[in-house]
Amino acid sequence: MAKKSTSRTPIKQRSRLPNSRTLIMILVVVLAVISTYLFVSRSSSETPSGGTGNGIASDSLRVEARQLSYEVVNSYPHDRTSFTQGLVWNDGGFYESTGQYGSSKLRRLEFPSGHVAREIDLSPELFGEGLALIGNRLIQLTWKSHRGFVYDRDTFQLSREFSYDTEGWGLTYDGTNLILSDGSSDLFYIDPASFKVIRKLSVKLNDRPIRELNELEFIEGEIWANVWQTDLVLRIDPQTGSVKSYLDLKGILAPSDSRGDENVLNGIAYDPEHKRVFITGKLWPRIFEIRVKN
Repeated sequence: MAKKSTSRTPIKQRSRLPNSRTLIMILVVVLAVISTYLFVSRSSSETPSGGTGNGIASDSLRVEARQLSYEVVNSYPHDRTSFTQGLVWNDGGFYESTGQYGSSKLRRLEFPSGHVAREIDLSPELFGEGLALIGNRLIQLTWKSHRGFVYDRDTFQLSREFSYDTEGWGLTYDGTNLILSDGSSDLFYIDPASFKVIRKLSVKLNDRPIRELNELEFIEGEIWANVWQTDLVLRIDPQTGSVKSYLDLKGILAPSDSRGDENVLNGIAYDPEHKRVFITGKLWPRIFEIRVKN
């Protein structure tokens, strides 16, 4: 609101109009100021092109996180009907959790043949997700039902059911706690006895949240995470949540191994005894052993 004049009678002043030269100079200055303002406003509102829908900008990856190279050491058969959601190495073979309503399973895979040595089916209303191993206990997540299951590693006998508040995506074990992903940019540390959340870790790259964290594996003090619908595997500092480096595995599945129905990369396992990293995907016919070149 404008202030009201305290004077009872306004004071009129004689109008003084500038000459034409002065008007031209004023007009030039005003136009220059407006042009400068518009240029600065446009420049500040523009964002770099590129990046993905997961909050990962390609420029940020080049600046903040180091892309690591890798080589494929070997590859092994994998049941191409497996909609892989979780993969764990133990005692000379793999344990695998598969998804899809009506066909979700828990499996034991022989190595190197890929033969399914043991499996159980989940109820048709459940969609299998991440998998972790703690001693002789296998812990399996489901997607939207908020139900997790604990099985005996050797017999697959169900010993316990637990619940969690988020969706279930990926799962791993760091030697102390379970770590769960729910498709967001957060990871949840869970007590393996009570299954209660004890810590939340926000994962960022160049101070930007990275969404759709999926399959997890704890490898030599780092959290490795696949980003859903991409070929990226991130290596995350478990103390800060910062992505220090990453792998781009685009093209790892050769055209000769593809028949067109393969889904996205999803499946990371680690053999700590021989320092081997294994990678696969949903409906992929191969499990790849890779060597990272640091």
